[in-house]
Amino acid sequence: MNSTNFIQKYYYGDIPDQPGGTLQQTTQDAHAWPLWEVFIRSKQGLDHKHAGSLHAADATMAIENARDVYTRRQEGVSIWVVESKYLHASNPDDAESFYTPAEDKVYRHPTFYDIPPEVGHM
Repeated sequence: MNSTNFIQKYYYGDIPDQPGGTLQQTTQDAHAWPLWEVFIRSKQGLDHKHAGSLHAADATMAIENARDVYTRRQEGVSIWVVESKYLHASNPDDAESFYTPAEDKVYRHPTFYDIPPEVGHM
């Protein structure tokens, strides 16, 4: 059931007990917020890793909540949020047939090459 709700939204520095804040109108029921997947890029890495999921009304709220929940100890330098309904994945039950074509391309895995000792550890 969709109903129009007003959500009192406070920003950093606002004091909730005092008049102020911003009333934002949303057409979604507050209990039916979409699920968002959170990806964090750590200081030492170059790629974003899946950190978890959360519910939020919009992308801005999802990023703010992800910052508060998943980077409390300054673990990250970048946050991505993606609404879960936009993620698509392969079926784990189809893994055998899905990945079989890669097995006949042995040249992609150079396990049969001899590495000269001068190269060192690779």
